[in-house]
Amino acid sequence: MPLNEHILVVDDDREIRELLQEYLERNGYRVSVVGDGRGMWHALEHGQVDLVVLDIMLPDEDGLTLCRQLRAGSSIPVIMLTALGDETERIIGLEVGADDYLPKPFNPRELLARIRGVLRRVSGGETGDSRLIRFDGWTLDRGSYNLVSPEGVVVNLSRGESRLLEVFLSHPNRVLRRDHLMELLQGRDWGPFDRSIDVQVSRLRRRLGDDPHDPALIKTIRGEGYLFTARVSRIVA
Repeated sequence: MPLNEHILVVDDDREIRELLQEYLERNGYRVSVVGDGRGMWHALEHGQVDLVVLDIMLPDEDGLTLCRQLRAGSSIPVIMLTALGDETERIIGLEVGADDYLPKPFNPRELLARIRGVLRRVSGGETGDSRLIRFDGWTLDRGSYNLVSPEGVVVNLSRGESRLLEVFLSHPNRVLRRDHLMELLQGRDWGPFDRSIDVQVSRLRRRLGDDPHDPALIKTIRGEGYLFTARVSRIVA
């Protein structure tokens, strides 16, 4: 059952590249592999890529810089490979626009699950048919990741910010625990010391102009999680 998605693996470890190419192709994906940032840009310029698996430690530019540069002009989803237990790298990766992350060493099976999950979210397979969602005077266009303020100002969200907002819009006036948010966003368990969700919520609050000291839209429920307070309406467009 062949798939159309084209995965680009960027990693300087030849064994990892070969392993992932063989494994992902066996599971129906088209796969290209390169060992550095220069190879990544060349591959992106010469063919359609549906998702990038990007290692942070590379011989030329690091993966965080490459992700930031890629995100400035493209919405191609990115899964970052990070050092085991390095929470700082994971948080920075999400801040620069990565869609998910996976610490090394990893099981290729888990990476496959992450790839499928991200591609499913990007294609809209986990949401309803409504493209436009309105709340508290704001309008989110799920197709373009544009958010229009009550004053008509267009705010371009990253995919991660848009996804987090969609999760809140799907669960209005309901307390969402951090572990539940992580599961909804990335299909993974949340560790007690993982603060990446808090970082993403903080970024989304800034986009919404929500005062972090006294937020009106995304409230912090101490000891429990977050509460999205707006009234939501959906429009099929």
